Amino acid sequence: MNAKLTKIWIDDYIQHQVKLTGSLPLKQIARWIDHLRKANEQGRQIFVCGNGANAANASHFAADLGKGASASMDRPFRVLSLNDNTSWLTAIGNDYDFADVFWRQLQNYAQPGDLLIAASVSGSSPNLVKAFEWANQRGLKTLAMIGSSNGKLGDLAKEIIVLEDTHYGRVEDLQMTIYHMLCFAFIELSQ
Repeated sequence: MNAKLTKIWIDDYIQHQVKLTGSLPLKQIARWIDHLRKANEQGRQIFVCGNGANAANASHFAADLGKGASASMDRPFRVLSLNDNTSWLTAIGNDYDFADVFWRQLQNYAQPGDLLIAASVSGSSPNLVKAFEWANQRGLKTLAMIGSSNGKLGDLAKEIIVLEDTHYGRVEDLQMTIYHMLCFAFIELSQ
């Protein structure tokens, strides 16, 4: 690999990332912080899910919200990543369909007024689409972070944050940044 070309590629990547970071919809992020605050005050369950890197991001977010952000609150957040029970995921995927892995867990736990959050670059993952359809029919508040292609989640989620790019790395990086903002607002603003 040519070192000069690598340096040019790195500079280009960073420039695109900085531009995307500068376009974050701050008012929407602030609204999501308020949704989390209200869910916490009302004792609502917060469910989070995603695929691939966004499955890891969902787990990371649930850990940060459930531990770090909860430490500064009068009441801990009731947060659950639907990606974290491997036995349940694989049983549902094997016995039914992989597209059912999230909504079939929600049917055991979710109540009207609970919150479902997902991040997806394409916005078209069948398992997320089915979970959002199920959640909307049962009165959950649905929030999605998606890339600029929008996909079906762009139409299904009650509120969306669109990151104006389709590059998986850049979009997933910013989705995790937003997850961190959602958590650290409670950690740092309540001190």
